[in-house]
Amino acid sequence: MDIRWPELRAQCLIDEDDAILALNKPAGISVTGERHDTDIVELAAEQGQTLYPVHRIDKVTSGLVLLAKELGAHGELTRQFTKRTAGKTYLAITASTGLPDEGVIELPLSVGRKNRVRIAAPRESIARDDDNWRVDERDLLAGKNYPSRTEFTTVLRDGDHTVLAVRPITGRRHQIRVHLAWIGHPIAGDPLFDKSGRYRRTHLHSWRLRLTASWRTPDELALEAPPGPDFWAAGASSLTAAAGLLDRV
Repeated sequence: MDIRWPELRAQCLIDEDDAILALNKPAGISVTGERHDTDIVELAAEQGQTLYPVHRIDKVTSGLVLLAKELGAHGELTRQFTKRTAGKTYLAITASTGLPDEGVIELPLSVGRKNRVRIAAPRESIARDDDNWRVDERDLLAGKNYPSRTEFTTVLRDGDHTVLAVRPITGRRHQIRVHLAWIGHPIAGDPLFDKSGRYRRTHLHSWRLRLTASWRTPDELALEAPPGPDFWAAGASSLTAAAGLLDRV
């Protein structure tokens, strides 16, 4: 994506104070640390502004990104992600049906060939029990694995698409994408798991963040980044009706 920092900042700003900057990132631009790719932190640095990412979302994911302007705030906020006290909600669209009104995916992750994130067990060992997806510990593959939990609520069923509000309780790399794909409901347009070629982008969006911020009165950050029209353009135009349902989530 060819864009300069002043334009990106002006177009995407959600909230700002002396300690933080929150942006509604478009899909297609990295937050930081991508080789051979311009990212938000680098763009800001080129204009003399130092930013410290509080968390990361994938390049293909749009939505809320929180960055700190100073190290004290960065430490306070990142500790909440580490302790899993930060409230995080994403929106996802799957090109599938059959998901329940609510569900829990509790499948440990590991790293496979070519550094690809995968479930730490054979696919056939995944069991669904009362809308919870799990694997028995006896089926775990040898090697390191990372406990991972994702909770979701169905917002809308629209033809062959389903809109989900997704809460990653743990924050593993690619967690939402891998969890949904391995239970048979990949995110529409996900380059890792959807090879249909039907979609122009990955339909995953970082929607809401809630954290404690001691320097604010009241001492909280309650941030929300509305998804743009390109997010809702996954399928039939009636998907846009989901935007009107989000206040109920």
